[in-house]
Amino acid sequence: MVVQVGAAASVQFGGRRALPFRVTRVAERPTYHGWCWLTGYTLDENGEAVARREIYVQFAGLRPVRRQPQKPKLLLAPCAIGRKPAGYPPGCRRVRRSAHDESD
Repeated sequence: MVVQVGAAASVQFGGRRALPFRVTRVAERPTYHGWCWLTGYTLDENGEAVARREIYVQFAGLRPVRRQPQKPKLLLAPCAIGRKPAGYPPGCRRVRRSAHDESD
């Protein structure tokens, strides 16, 4: 679960210190009523984990984050690395081979 941790969760996360946090564990150790220890990862703007942390927050101040569809990662097609599959797919251009390349 990904939550937004801001000032409502704890004053230390107010303003520019607010952060998206992927929760991996909620500790069972005793705390004050309404507070909890969370273990998880802070996330960058792409939703990738950048640092593992343990934070102490008010449960009621956490806001769930809707997952954004991830952008597909760019994959190199055979035409992008100089080899053409049969039929030359649209968008591919023929790449000249140098004399040092092995011949087919």
